[in-house]
Amino acid sequence: MAVVVFRIDRRSGVATYLQIVRQVEQALRMGALEEGDRLPTAAQVAAETKVNPNTTLKAYRELERAGLAEVRQGAGTFITRSLVPPQSGPDSPLRTSLAEWLNEARAQGLSGPEVDALFRSAFAAVYPGGADAG
Repeated sequence: MAVVVFRIDRRSGVATYLQIVRQVEQALRMGALEEGDRLPTAAQVAAETKVNPNTTLKAYRELERAGLAEVRQGAGTFITRSLVPPQSGPDSPLRTSLAEWLNEARAQGLSGPEVDALFRSAFAAVYPGGADAG
């Protein structure tokens, strides 16, 4: 069972339930959560983040509507599908190339923030409309 730790930024201007939804989606994209994993209960999330349990339930209902999770009565909320693109798995050529590029950047003395800025610049050139552009 994967463990998810939610981080709530009360100053972000993003609704708390959406922050939970987005963090689950990101964990799914990164492979930190997989099909069959159980999400923490609303009470557990409330205890860790100091958010109302109903806020977590709202987030879980949104995940259910999106087809990413299902509530199993008496058992909890479970992930129903992955968001990891097949071409980005741990053994994929794209991931291997990216890791090689990152290692080369480090070898040339670039810091994490410098690599991030370089990546964002290249990303913006290829995807001028942002992440949803294709």
